[in-house]
Amino acid sequence: MKVLVVDDSATMRKIIIRALTAIGINDTAQAGDGVEALQLFQQDSFDLVLTDWNMPNKTGIELVRDIRAAGSATPVVMITTEAEKARVLEAIQAGISDYLVKPFTPDALQQKLEKFAAV
Repeated sequence: MKVLVVDDSATMRKIIIRALTAIGINDTAQAGDGVEALQLFQQDSFDLVLTDWNMPNKTGIELVRDIRAAGSATPVVMITTEAEKARVLEAIQAGISDYLVKPFTPDALQQKLEKFAAV
């Protein structure tokens, strides 16, 4: 499974990648914002995208909309501090596959990912 990790915080990207490694996922790429992520997404194939919401240049929600507008059904999990019901609904309408609120545990991440692949 190849995963694209998108977050403007290098520390958070490391935390997510460490959690992925702990559950046996070692094939990852990372981007610091939605613009960089979209370029990587268009150049390579990914089985899953994990993205933050609040980022400069292009937000996670804009990234999801761009991925869906391109016709891709690649699962996208929003990992964010945005926990308000209206925000969750907005993300669902944009086409996210699942939602995980920060801070999260590696177990919580694994439970989300089990929906998309054998982890």
